[in-house]
Amino acid sequence: MFNRTAALVLGLAVILGLSGCASSKHQFAYVTTPLNSSVSAYRVNSKTGTFSQILGSPYPTGISPSDIVVHPSGKFAYVANAGDNTIALYKIDSTGALTQVTPATNTGRQPSALAMDPGGTLLFSINNFTNDISAFTIDAKSGALTEAASSPTPTRGFGPLRAAISGKFLFVANSASASVSGFSFDSSGNLTPVPNSPTPVGNGPNWVAFDPAGKFLYVPNIQDGDFSGFAVDATTGALSPMNGSPFGVSISSTVIPLSSVVVEPSGKYLYVTANNSSSNVYGFNIDATTGVPTSAIAGSPFAAGSLAAFAATDTTGKLLFVGSQGTGGTTGAITTFQIAAADGVLTSLSTTNTGSTPTSIASLK
Repeated sequence: MFNRTAALVLGLAVILGLSGCASSKHQFAYVTTPLNSSVSAYRVNSKTGTFSQILGSPYPTGISPSDIVVHPSGKFAYVANAGDNTIALYKIDSTGALTQVTPATNTGRQPSALAMDPGGTLLFSINNFTNDISAFTIDAKSGALTEAASSPTPTRGFGPLRAAISGKFLFVANSASASVSGFSFDSSGNLTPVPNSPTPVGNGPNWVAFDPAGKFLYVPNIQDGDFSGFAVDATTGALSPMNGSPFGVSISSTVIPLSSVVVEPSGKYLYVTANNSSSNVYGFNIDATTGVPTSAIAGSPFAAGSLAAFAATDTTGKLLFVGSQGTGGTTGAITTFQIAAADGVLTSLSTTNTGSTPTSIASLK
């Protein structure tokens, strides 16, 4: 069983999600590494999946960065620093290089994740130690953050680790209370709980993800070795469990510590990572009507680096990035897979050593 501290360590080694859409050959990727308190910037070849570090990278940030998100405009990046309770703002230039805008913005204690609304007008900080959510409005010209008058809002759960937004709804995984909290939000950042929130899930939920249409929500339960699936009411945000939920990834009686889940942009395939050292990326086909994961994708599970902690698609939707913790904190890596559009099969393209355990990634065309 994982205690709250262990769950937070793993939670800080998962990624928020990626934004944007691209058809160009190259894109940028930003990776946070807490042990050296920095952000590494890479130019990514969208065809080959190879990473090339941008001149000047890595860039210093606050203590123990846990998550990074990129603004839809491509002008700004935000980093949650769990060790000093701040959010750092960076300007992004045309080469992908970062310039920090000081001072950093104070937020709640031990921010473990960030979530931004689709329009880039609001930023939410998920604060693990204080069990609440800080809400900020974003200045479109400068990227500056202003805390909402109603902020912070209690999650009504314990140990919140990860969050996801779709449309007007924000959901948070509460790792220490076996639940997910759901909220609707308005243009000022005011949060209102959805019906029946928080909703029970399995033990140790440490990730939450929507399908691209926002109809379904998935939550991996690391202590139980399975993941929960829900249908999301488009009007109220209320959750209804899918038939058969929670879902396992193996017939083995051994608990497989599931660390993250992502649905690729077409909505046809779902991938779940496991924080172990064997083949650790599980792929499933998804029923388009019910959201239920059905048959396993051929070749699943796929082998990524040791202790896979997160997965997310790139800006094209054709690549899958899997971050691994490695051992000793000095062997972290990002493995890039190509996603076959016809059947969801993953083909390993490249592996980039991050030099330290990565906690999050964000990409930009």
